[in-house]
Amino acid sequence: MEVHKIADQVYQHLSFLETQSFGKVPCNGMVVIDQQEAIIFDTPTTDQASLELIHWVEQKLGCQVKAVVATHFHEDCLGGLQAFQQHGIPTYASHRTIALAKANQSAVPENGFDQELTFEIGSEKVQVLYPGKGHTHDNVVGYFPKADAMFGGCLIKEMGAGKGNLADADTVAWPKTVAELKAAYPHVKHVIPGHGKVGGSEILDYTMRLFEQK
Repeated sequence: MEVHKIADQVYQHLSFLETQSFGKVPCNGMVVIDQQEAIIFDTPTTDQASLELIHWVEQKLGCQVKAVVATHFHEDCLGGLQAFQQHGIPTYASHRTIALAKANQSAVPENGFDQELTFEIGSEKVQVLYPGKGHTHDNVVGYFPKADAMFGGCLIKEMGAGKGNLADADTVAWPKTVAELKAAYPHVKHVIPGHGKVGGSEILDYTMRLFEQK
């Protein structure tokens, strides 16, 4: 498990998932902090890595984790969910994600929402919203207005990436969903994709081009 600062009060967490199709895959999440409180987007890939992240946020940043949000139902988002639950940290996901996690017999977040959710940490707000179908039918994104930082998760691709795992994707809706997301957040500066290098709004453009119907 690694953590990298990408902006004031915003960190990228990075862990690795062993997969049959793609080998060892680096998986990203986001940590946002304000006044000794933190929100985490996506768990690390294992309970052990999640414990490391929780301890790092508590000890290095001096923050209490108020919530963790799984941005879709795949293992790279909720593989380490149990560690948060055992730590007494509230776990969140959309109702779509919760239903798919149950059907998939994965770890299941406890608290659901429909289209959007706003958390307050310290004196700041952190937003979660469902922009539409793409990588999966349930993918949501996180946004921290103070830093213009977005966790795009697997809906957003790093520059130069291939299309990746399309098992649960809607490739027709995908570019439209990202276009609407870009229109909703025109000032975004930092975008963390589900895998790979952090970018800016150019990785939203890249993702749209990648999935445009030729």
